[in-house]
Amino acid sequence: MKKRLTIPQLQTYKQEGKKIRVITAYDYPFAHLVNGSDIEIILVGDSLGMAVLGYTSTVPVTMEQMLHHCRPVVAGAPDTMVFADLPFGSYNVSIEQAITNANRFMQEGAVDGVKLEGGVRMARTVAAIVEAGIPVMGHIGLTPQTATQLGGFKVQGKDEATARQLIEDALALEAAGVCSIVLECVPAPLAAEITGQLKVPTIGIGAGPDCDGQVLVIHDLIGMYDRFVPKFVKQYAQVGQTISQALAEYAQDVATGRFPDADHSFGLHRERDESRRLY
Repeated sequence: MKKRLTIPQLQTYKQEGKKIRVITAYDYPFAHLVNGSDIEIILVGDSLGMAVLGYTSTVPVTMEQMLHHCRPVVAGAPDTMVFADLPFGSYNVSIEQAITNANRFMQEGAVDGVKLEGGVRMARTVAAIVEAGIPVMGHIGLTPQTATQLGGFKVQGKDEATARQLIEDALALEAAGVCSIVLECVPAPLAAEITGQLKVPTIGIGAGPDCDGQVLVIHDLIGMYDRFVPKFVKQYAQVGQTISQALAEYAQDVATGRFPDADHSFGLHRERDESRRLY
């Protein structure tokens, strides 16, 4: 039977060389399916802005939207650790604001911890949230909330200066008390170097095979989101095509009268007492 992962066990996984498996999901049905798998962590990501809400970036996603999606995920995955993204604008005004909103995720969203973007510049905020008793997952490399500053959705750390900065970011987050760090769109050799220098586990997405774990968005993994498929995504199914085919067949059956047929309709059953009828 699956046992819910704990924060201390994340460290144990790294020490023992066990890979940490993370999936990003946003609702009860998907969370329920993940809960029945061997995946240890669900991330309720602000990527829901693009994958679910139709936005062109993560920036418009609000606290209320994030909390709305946290609750069904937690309900659907009682045996799976759940982290949630602090959305843009919810932690960059002040440390007090960051703690307040992280508290909301723990109390209203019932998650196990929060994730936020940024390295050295966010270290003080991370330390304060951790000091307040809230587990924090860091996120460096390509940080979608500030992708415009980075020149768009591009691989980060390709030159010596930016690579050195990412190492400094990772070490600063570790010193601030994070329980893990997401490395997004980082050259595999650099991700391996960062992973080797850290005591806390790294979770890669587009960061090569040497991270301590991996994360993908479930819509990408099963082929439901086809607007853009990043290079680092491996599609394990083409559910979007299956759904499209089912919709087309349903539409045709309704148009031609093949649905509903007798097998999908209720008949009238008359009981001996004619005053009572069951439909």
